[in-house]
Amino acid sequence: MTMLTTATATAPGTAGRIVPGAERTLRNRVTVGQAVSDSLAMARRGLIKIRRTPEQLIDVTAQPIIFTLMFTFIFGGAVSGDIQSYLPVIIPGILVQTVITTSAVTGTQLREDMDKGVFDRFRSLPIARVAPLAGALVADTVRYLIATTLTIVMGLLLGWRPGGGVGGVLLAGLLVIVCAWSLSWIFAFFGVIARSASSVQGISFLVLFPLTMVSNALVPVDTMPGWLQGFVNVNPVSHLVTAVRDLASTGSMTGQVGIALASCAVVVAIFAPLAVRSYMKKA
Repeated sequence: MTMLTTATATAPGTAGRIVPGAERTLRNRVTVGQAVSDSLAMARRGLIKIRRTPEQLIDVTAQPIIFTLMFTFIFGGAVSGDIQSYLPVIIPGILVQTVITTSAVTGTQLREDMDKGVFDRFRSLPIARVAPLAGALVADTVRYLIATTLTIVMGLLLGWRPGGGVGGVLLAGLLVIVCAWSLSWIFAFFGVIARSASSVQGISFLVLFPLTMVSNALVPVDTMPGWLQGFVNVNPVSHLVTAVRDLASTGSMTGQVGIALASCAVVVAIFAPLAVRSYMKKA
């Protein structure tokens, strides 16, 4: 990472004398430590922004409550016979669905900031150029934490008693947050290359809606048509939901956890460089 500055240069053989009109570009290398510090400063800016405009948290505060109540009472009797039997199925599903959906906001807000010229002002600051992008992704983990906490609390209030105990629930929540953060790189990439925030929202909907709805999050796979079960069984969201259920219900680290983490690593390995490269070109 570099920061570019322009300075007056001396011509060869002039013994240090300044030659008017001669210019050169100086490249000041930014250390990894400075890049991390700048990114954390940008993340703090994002948190302050959320504190001053709390309406930005409507999606992560209202959606977990509404979805948990709505799907529990609508599908509980039809799928499992009663609500209490359905809670171990639906709460992990709603947890994954809600937090993953929240990751799309990263790209939308990034595009809005770029359209408003906020990032143009960041370019004039002596900071690592990638810091505004990295800081935005770090700050959004707070959104995932809020959505995760509210979904779990709503489940407990409805009578959900996870067999995995506190440790299993914490690991399940951490896994969902890690997966949501990895997905946010996809939407950050869309946010950089898209022309408007509305287009980012449209792309996010087309990506997330089939992945979250056509999965095992709400209903058992064996109740679906055979041709649909094939997609559901390979859907990464289904593997994540199964991993979260295993952790919350039994506290066991099954192979599904490894599949979920491996999927996260692949997503970050592909889309993080794409997002950073596209952002650096625009910056």
